Amino acid sequence: MSRPHTYYLVAGEASGDLHGANLIAAIKKLDPEAHIRCWGGDLMQQAGGELVSHYRERAFMGLWEVIKNIRTIGRFLKQAEKDILNTKPNVLVLIDNPGFNMRLAKFAHRAGIPVHYYIAPKVWAWNTGRVKAIRENVDKLYSILPFEPEFFKKHGVDAEYVGNPVLDEIALKKQILSTKSQYCDGVKNIALLPGSRANEISNAMPIMMELAALKPEWKFSVAMAPSFGRDFYSRFALPENMQLCEGKTYEVLAQSDAAVVTSGTATLETALLKVPQVVCYLVAALTYWIGKRVIKVPYISLVNLILNKPTVPELIQGDFNAAKIAAHLESLLEGPQREQQLQEYALLETMLGEAGASERVAEKVVRSVRDRKEG
Repeated sequence: MSRPHTYYLVAGEASGDLHGANLIAAIKKLDPEAHIRCWGGDLMQQAGGELVSHYRERAFMGLWEVIKNIRTIGRFLKQAEKDILNTKPNVLVLIDNPGFNMRLAKFAHRAGIPVHYYIAPKVWAWNTGRVKAIRENVDKLYSILPFEPEFFKKHGVDAEYVGNPVLDEIALKKQILSTKSQYCDGVKNIALLPGSRANEISNAMPIMMELAALKPEWKFSVAMAPSFGRDFYSRFALPENMQLCEGKTYEVLAQSDAAVVTSGTATLETALLKVPQVVCYLVAALTYWIGKRVIKVPYISLVNLILNKPTVPELIQGDFNAAKIAAHLESLLEGPQREQQLQEYALLETMLGEAGASERVAEKVVRSVRDRKEG
């Protein structure tokens, strides 16, 4: 009797944990006897993965934060490399998180372990030199943004667009999200998404609290990050018109008239749920200074990048303040700017295509393992 196939998955943040969990579920449907070992979070563990390390321990964002924790990151890399060798997986599936995962790709490739990369590194944004490392160390590259395959093809990398996993999540929650309503008293409800990492949240929350104080006639709902409980948020003295909502990001968005979103996957989720938004971003001064000199794209939000136009307003660093956010929200709550955003969201949805990214990737990963074993 042959030994079950072993899949080793590595994700580094909340969104990667979510997409990794869906991928694990899809793999298990195709390969019920599969042994899946992973670096991720609660969701990947609940889906059936044997969790080695939780992403909370190593979720560092920005250049300065990485520099401060470089020794810790190095220790985690050594731990991952050792565990991968001991596990001897049939395939290593890396999910986003390129700073960590590209080093693992190089290590695994040298060890003769097939490397599949789900959610291609965003090398088109700044570090194009990393394309060479992808070409040399990654066997299969799966893209979730429709413009990426063309970029990679120009650099000799065969990337395949598999659809965007955010579509899968929204499809799963259709029934919950089909009950969008306004507050019966006419009060406007604003969703606040301050991020998924500790420093993102710590940077954004004080400004969002100022916004709530500036607009007492509105109600504000904070979508809490899944990796942080109420104890983490208790340091913030919220005004009366601001509430915390745990584990209900999509529900919060579905019941909101507009949103303030820290840049990331959440900007795409907000657009696909058809909620007009203002995108904000604030990082350490050194990170921003260096970023301005190396980032090669004109926008920070996925919505604007995919549409290649400034569909949603972006407030970065000093522009991320309560007064400017309030001014943008006023224009998005009703009127032509709101309608224009919603119209362009429809085009975005068409460009992204159909749900089913997890199933498509799982099929390709499982098939590659079986083909290799049979060959």
